[in-house]
Amino acid sequence: MSFTGKYEFQSHENFEPFMKALGLPDDHIQKGKDMKSVSEIVQNGNKFKITFTAGPKVMTNEFTIGEECEMDLPTGEKVKCVVNMEGNNKLVTNLKGLKSVTELNGDTIIHVSGEEKGNDQINSADSCLQGSKGGQALKSLQ
Repeated sequence: MSFTGKYEFQSHENFEPFMKALGLPDDHIQKGKDMKSVSEIVQNGNKFKITFTAGPKVMTNEFTIGEECEMDLPTGEKVKCVVNMEGNNKLVTNLKGLKSVTELNGDTIIHVSGEEKGNDQINSADSCLQGSKGGQALKSLQ
């Protein structure tokens, strides 16, 4: 299953507590709360390029599954991490003690991030992105 496509932000839950856990200032959290965003994912085998655009801000991260990489966070920080694939539709990584899971389900991507405590996630944030994938889009962005 390929992640390649453009995905438009649809909804999120627990956004504010999660962004605070990441260290984002309150004024940035308030601005980002209602901002619409687009994520474009290009997958070539185990190599990924994800471009996130929200208003004037554009952030691009590239990684190869199973290899250490450097990621830019919304706070402007750069962190080293390893992104792993679970099955053929989940990308999983840990950033600053936060577990991040991006799951592709048809034309919808669900991104869940949260602090890990044993097998549970606390202070999690869920985002739902819908978009174009292989011409079978729920919402075409092209």
